[in-house]
Amino acid sequence: MVTRVRRAAIGLAALGMAVVPLGATAGSAWSASAATAFTPVTAPVTAPLPAPARDDGDFAQLTPAVQRQLDEAVRKVMAEAHVPGVMVHLSAPGKGSYVKAFGIADKATRAPMRTDMNMRIGSVTKTFTVTALLQLVDQGKVGLDDPIGKYISGVPNGDRITLRQLAEMRSGLFNYSEDPGFDKAFFTDPDRPFTPQELLAYSFKHPVMFEPGAKFYYSNTNLILLGLVVEKQTGQHLDDYINNKVVAPAKLPNTLFPVGAEFPKPHAHGYTNQTLTGKVEDSTDWNPSWGWAAGAMISNLDDMTSWAKTLATGSLLTPATQAQRLKVIGALPGTGYGLGIFNLQGWIGHNGSLPGYEAVVTYMPPARATMVILLNTDITAEGEEPSTLFAEAITKIVTPDHVYSLPAQSTTK
Repeated sequence: MVTRVRRAAIGLAALGMAVVPLGATAGSAWSASAATAFTPVTAPVTAPLPAPARDDGDFAQLTPAVQRQLDEAVRKVMAEAHVPGVMVHLSAPGKGSYVKAFGIADKATRAPMRTDMNMRIGSVTKTFTVTALLQLVDQGKVGLDDPIGKYISGVPNGDRITLRQLAEMRSGLFNYSEDPGFDKAFFTDPDRPFTPQELLAYSFKHPVMFEPGAKFYYSNTNLILLGLVVEKQTGQHLDDYINNKVVAPAKLPNTLFPVGAEFPKPHAHGYTNQTLTGKVEDSTDWNPSWGWAAGAMISNLDDMTSWAKTLATGSLLTPATQAQRLKVIGALPGTGYGLGIFNLQGWIGHNGSLPGYEAVVTYMPPARATMVILLNTDITAEGEEPSTLFAEAITKIVTPDHVYSLPAQSTTK
């Protein structure tokens, strides 16, 4: 996801969770009225990957001089985008590492941001939900080209939309987090829980946007449906399955799919202007159930650094299934989207955004390089997601031939 609550997340913040609410994009993960949703993009069924890094020489040696450049770049973005706090991990074998926290984690106490703090990761959640689905593919319990109607009834075009098209964001289903009724319900009471069925109802009252497979359109609705498929085929709650069958095998001790608004300490406070008044509020304890399979999860810098490699290399899946995951289609200029994952100028992973938090979790296989950025605001700066601004500034220094850059999108969540 992103998700501005409303944002679609391949916004590509959007990719995050869009929240905004739920990037992608929880890439992004979503934002509400403040977010902008993405205009559907017509794309071929398959498209070549964006240019990969040529070799490990594409990633700069993290010398003291380069680290000073990175410090300056991060601080510049913080100042210009008014970001309270951010943490960054950069590393590649033989190139060194750069792991730092900047700014504050709590505006009230002025407590400093620390690299061990837990953060909400928005649409990066999508990478866990799709991994769970692909594990079921490996077990022969589902097929990527099965129609969603085989598992879940009442889905518009459910007899023709496949699980693959849901994971690729090509279903044509309206993004529930762009619905005005959802916005009003969520922002009137951001502590309230939502059920998956309630979220789908906001989507299904809208007509389908295009024929299955015809276009790319980032929609959190797709992931809610895939989460329900995982529940139906495993007989477990999605949070239990992901925590036990994805998080635990991946050895991520500080990563959690929460049941409600729980948020393990230590954690940074999050700040958003996705509010009824447009004023900035502390969204730390808002209930992320509205993002569920698309953007509800929590993690920290160490775990996301590990997950970036696991996700891109497919160590929890068979090679054949991982190859399916990484087969991307055109999304935005310079960006390809596969099965719940993006390839952006050779950086593979996802971003996330939901009220108060944003994340970028990526890996560049040829260089074996990792870049993770976690921050405690989703407030845009002149229409740009702050997480994208950090990633762009950083990659201009360490991988100038492979700069992380997401085109601005035209409309919401």
